[in-house]
Amino acid sequence: MTWAALHDAAGVVCTLAGMPPEVRKPEVRNFPAIMRDTGGWRYDLAKQGVDDLASIMEPGLTALLAVSARGVSPVPAAQALWQEFVTTRAALLTLIPPLGIKRRA
Repeated sequence: MTWAALHDAAGVVCTLAGMPPEVRKPEVRNFPAIMRDTGGWRYDLAKQGVDDLASIMEPGLTALLAVSARGVSPVPAAQALWQEFVTTRAALLTLIPPLGIKRRA
C-alpha cells in the first residue's frame, strides 16, 4: 500500500469507528516527497515503517468490513485500529528532519 492508500483505508476505519473524517495536515500529505528528498537512513526507516503500517491496516480493515457485513458493530475494534494507525503514523512523522538539517540533493 502506498501512503495515500493507507490514508484511504484509514478513512474507512475512521468512519467504521464512528468518528468524523480527518483533515490531513501538510506534513502528512507531503510525507512521501519529504522522505524521498531526504533520503538516507530516514528514507529507509520511513519505507519500512509504511510497509509495517500496511501490514497492520490491510488485514485489520478486511476484518472490520467482514464484521460489519455480518451486522456486528465494528466500532470498538475500529477505534483500536484507528488509534494504532494514528500512533504509528505519528512515529513515522518524527522522521521528518528538523529545519536546518541538510537534505540529500
